[in-house]
Amino acid sequence: MSITTSNRLTKWVSYGVLSLGGIFTLFPFLWMLSTSLKEDQYLLQFPPQWIPNPLNFQNYRDIWELIPLAQGFANSAFISITGTIGVLFASSLAGFAFAKLRFPFRDKLFVVLLATLMIPGAILLVPQFILYRDLDWIGTYNPLIIPSLFGAVYETFFFRQFFRGIPDDLIDSAKIDGASWFTIYLRIIVPLSRPVFATLAVLAFMWRWNDYMGPLIYLQDNNMQTVPVMISTFQSQYITQYGLLMAASVVSILPILVVYIFMQRYFVEGIAMTGLKG
Repeated sequence: MSITTSNRLTKWVSYGVLSLGGIFTLFPFLWMLSTSLKEDQYLLQFPPQWIPNPLNFQNYRDIWELIPLAQGFANSAFISITGTIGVLFASSLAGFAFAKLRFPFRDKLFVVLLATLMIPGAILLVPQFILYRDLDWIGTYNPLIIPSLFGAVYETFFFRQFFRGIPDDLIDSAKIDGASWFTIYLRIIVPLSRPVFATLAVLAFMWRWNDYMGPLIYLQDNNMQTVPVMISTFQSQYITQYGLLMAASVVSILPILVVYIFMQRYFVEGIAMTGLKG
């Protein structure tokens, strides 16, 4: 077998494996869409009906009447947007400090920071709840937004990895011209870091939009609840309204899809570039 034929065979096998993986990845979303368009008598039919016949859009009309979904979208958008902006700003400043500033025990502090990733989130639920209760934050959006204003470990790590790849000569030139560290961050680092900002913006927005436990624990007023919590009302101990549940789930992922489409180019570039830095 010639080298050309071998390379071509390897390429087609790679395409085949990736295509198969893509189908398996998309299948749950396609099944969710299919279920949302079925009439009730076909939801649990066996063998399953892959393509709904007839198409039933009643579920999409009913979800807006059965739960205050529009209010839920507004609440989720407020929490997600403010939390994302806050965590990007704070984490990028921390990443900039760990990447470009020189101070005692810098690398050791960064290792300690990374070590906190090994702490399971479930362990922090009770201490955090007690803290927020003592601060009289229960029933407000504060527990869901204010912690983001102090940054996050994951985002700080990504920013630090990306900033390390920016040449120090640019920073030295700015310092010679009399620029402060914050000016360097704002005028040099941020414009050169659009890929990593876009990548982490998509991820941070997605995590906050899909957050279920936080709003469930800290928000007591139903009018303040987010979309994931409202969707759970279609599922109870004794019955699950699968058609309504899937229709609401399809609608809930649209904002994430829109954000990803607008930032797709930077998202892919950011993942590739941060993955190459040591």
